[in-house]
Order: sequence, then structure tokens, then C-alpha cells
Amino acid sequence: MRAIWKGAVSFGLVSIGVKLYSATEEKDIRFHQVHREDGGRIRYKRTCQVCGEEVTYDDIAKGYDIGGGEMVILTDEDFAELPLSSSRAIDVLEFVPAEQVDPILYNKAYFLEPEGTATKPYVLLRDALADSERVAIVKVALRQREQLATLRVREGVLLLNTMLWPDEIRRPDFGFLDEDLKVRPPELAMASSLIDSMAGEFEPDAFTDDYRAALQEVIDAKVEGREVVQPEEVEEAPAAAVDLMAALKASVERARSARGEAPAGGGEPTPISAARSAQKKAAEKKAAKAPARKTAEKKAAPKKAAARKAAPKKAAEGEKKPAAKKAAPKKAARKTA
Repeated sequence: MRAIWKGAVSFGLVSIGVKLYSATEEKDIRFHQVHREDGGRIRYKRTCQVCGEEVTYDDIAKGYDIGGGEMVILTDEDFAELPLSSSRAIDVLEFVPAEQVDPILYNKAYFLEPEGTATKPYVLLRDALADSERVAIVKVALRQREQLATLRVREGVLLLNTMLWPDEIRRPDFGFLDEDLKVRPPELAMASSLIDSMAGEFEPDAFTDDYRAALQEVIDAKVEGREVVQPEEVEEAPAAAVDLMAALKASVERARSARGEAPAGGGEPTPISAARSAQKKAAEKKAAKAPARKTAEKKAAPKKAAARKAAPKKAAEGEKKPAAKKAAPKKAARKTA
């Protein structure tokens, strides 16, 4: 990582030299605008709308439109006279409970690294901040702009979170907020049950950017010269309007089933529970019939075997002994002449 800012954390009378590093990075795949015919990069020229001439950065100033076609031009000297706090200081204003800071105020995050001999006071502030279970509210000037920020501890490092100013947060102004909508207690209870059935521990690594992965695959295929085949996706038919309570009950049951939990007892069966109950009963009947058949077969088997054994014995008793063959009469001797 490359430090983007150097300065000091002003903690009472203690000054802690630090380096600032961007703590996050966007993983978006970026593209250039190119000419479709030859792939040449598209460049934009900075031209003046009045004289039509191309303008260099040295001749560009900041202008504020006051309406009616009039423009107020501000120079570097004008900005230098502004009451901006030191551009190299992070001033700690107060320490507040972390839960009092609305997450919508957070903007961008930066890591702070101790510089030179500032390691010990840095660690001292880090440990004291962690023990207090509070965050430090600070002011810092980044890129010529004063910003409100917080200091907190993350993985043993001080983390600076720049914040939006309160007047930069928009107020929601939607028509339904003025409508008198009533939620029935049973609906609220069922919705709470659904939340409980889907509760879990947040693990960021379990989630991935599928679109970016697919886009990277397309780019890799183009580089390798492969043909990119996109499988057809089957569009699901739009769901018909259903009763809110029935939908909540079915959602709760599906969430519990996904976790391997038994469905909650009582209440009217939903289409999902009715189908599963029928499948379960059919399986139980089938399982009950199978042992009955096996038992009948086992009982019948000895009888058949006994019958087989008895059959030869009876046959032996009823069979008559064959009569002894009579001796053939001796041929009379030929009379002698």
C-alpha cells in the first residue's frame, strides 16, 4: 500500500505522527472507451465554449455558477485565505459511544500507521480507545476539504472513517409515510418468526460478486480466443398475489426446512406443509408394509420346508416293495439222439 497522506493525531497535548492509507478498494472491472473499428482510445479535449481553443490545466480555474449566465471565478489565492484547519493534523474533539453514530454518516475508511518514534503513543491511544468502548470524533483536512471523522480500532489498527455532514443526509419524503396503515399483531408475530428462522452470523466471505466473476470469465474467453456461450436462463413466472399470512407461514417453514429444523406444530397447514405431510405419511405406510411382508414370508417359509421334508417320507411309506423276480426255468437239456 502507498501512503496518501502524512500528519499527526492530536490527542490532548500528545502528538502522534501517522501515515494514512486507503482501507478499501473497488474491485469493479473498468473499461476504456475505444473506437470500435480499430480499438483506438477515445480522448477528450478541454476546450473553451467561448473562444473554442484547447485549454491546459495551468489555465483552468474554479468557477461557481450564480445563475443567469454569470460565473464567479475563484483562484488559488482565494482558497488559501479560507479558515481551514491544518492540513497535517487530525484533531480529537471528543469520545462518544459507537452506537450513537448513525452508519449512514460513514463515507470512506483509512488505516493509520505510526510513523517513526510514534509507535508507543499510537499503541497507548489504540488500547485506551478499545478499553473505553468508544470512538473518537475528529476533524481532518483531506484534499483541501475539512471533514468530520471517527477514530476506532479494527484488527489492532486505528481506523479513520470520514463522515458526511448532517446537512448532506437527505430526508425521506415518500407518500406512504403519511398513510394510516395498520399491521395486525398476528402478521407482525409471523414476520418476527420469519426473521428468527433466518437469523445467523454475518460472514462477509460467504458472499461473492457473481456478476464481476461472470464478466471476468467473458474477458478471459475473449483473450484466449474462445467462443463465449451464455446459457439460457429460465425466467420464472410472476407469482400470483397471495395472502400475506399464508406467504409468511410458508416462508417460515421453508427457512426452517433449509436449516433442517422440524416444522412448528399447530396452526393451519400451508400448501407446502400439506404436501410434505402427505409424502411423509406415504413413506411411513410403505415402511410399515415392508416388515409385515417380510414377517409373513418368514412364517410361511418353515411350513413349506416341513412340507417338503414330509413328502418324501410319505412317498416311501406308500410305495410297495417290488416283487422278487422269479427264477427263469432251466432249459431242458437237449435230448441226445
